Amino acid sequence: MSENITFKLKKLPNKLDRHKLFGSVEPVEKRKPIEKDKMADIQNQQKDFLFSLDAVGISNVKHPIIIKSEMKPHTQTSIGNFTFSSSLPAASKGTNMSRFTEQLQEYYQKGLVADFETLKQFAEELTERLGQDDATIEVEFPWFFERKAPQTELSGLNHVDVTMSVTYDKLKGFTTKASLHGKITTLCPCSKEISEYSAHNQRGNVTMEISFSEAFNEEEIDWKHELLEAAESNASARLYPVLKRPDEKAVTETAYENPRFVEDIVRLVAADLYEMPFVSKFKVSCRNEESIHLHDAIASVTFDKTLESNN
Repeated sequence: MSENITFKLKKLPNKLDRHKLFGSVEPVEKRKPIEKDKMADIQNQQKDFLFSLDAVGISNVKHPIIIKSEMKPHTQTSIGNFTFSSSLPAASKGTNMSRFTEQLQEYYQKGLVADFETLKQFAEELTERLGQDDATIEVEFPWFFERKAPQTELSGLNHVDVTMSVTYDKLKGFTTKASLHGKITTLCPCSKEISEYSAHNQRGNVTMEISFSEAFNEEEIDWKHELLEAAESNASARLYPVLKRPDEKAVTETAYENPRFVEDIVRLVAADLYEMPFVSKFKVSCRNEESIHLHDAIASVTFDKTLESNN
């Protein structure tokens, strides 16, 4: 039989006395007003505060969002990391930070969809709410999509990182930008050429930053899918969440048949973006995590189609 062991419990002070033991004190007499209209509003002071500000607001605001996609899953929930800001004239001391999150909560209650129609409406309303001439909303989030293995067609989910940005200016209107960061496989052309057999390969990190043209219509095209395809279709091979041996054989052979330097990747992806009518400006960068070096290989290209059309 197990022996019963009893413990003698300490007699503790009550909770109020425990708080006092660790530094809590009695509230002092309250003399300042508690009504909002009687409280001092430091941020709303109007004087010459020396400089206008490019941006003031809040960042690192994590909030649930809804993502629509033409790829499966067609509707998904994710966590968006938001940044809200507006410019500030020299005559204004500061902005009202609570108005950013107040409006975010209102949109969340209606179902906050991460699309440009919603973000445009949000930015325009935020401008009026702040009493400023402009407002910017930016949201970053992981976008998941279904990917089938090349031979067995076993499915799994991959993801890329997406950023959407909308600026509304009362005089200039809307400016819309986006970026997509995804991973690919690359196989070294030099290694393939000089070796009797095999070739070293690496994981490539491709980032595309774009500005949208006036021809962009979000209802007609899923820009996320288009950018994803631009990166993956120009790689040595795509990445897959599930691979059986027949799939691995297919991926390995596909990579061997499509060797790519980091320079090749950015030029090929740039060519695809150049042909997309909804893209007006772009920057493509790629960073390869080299498998036979400690260092990474990098390349980038920037192009403005609007300058070309003006010449």
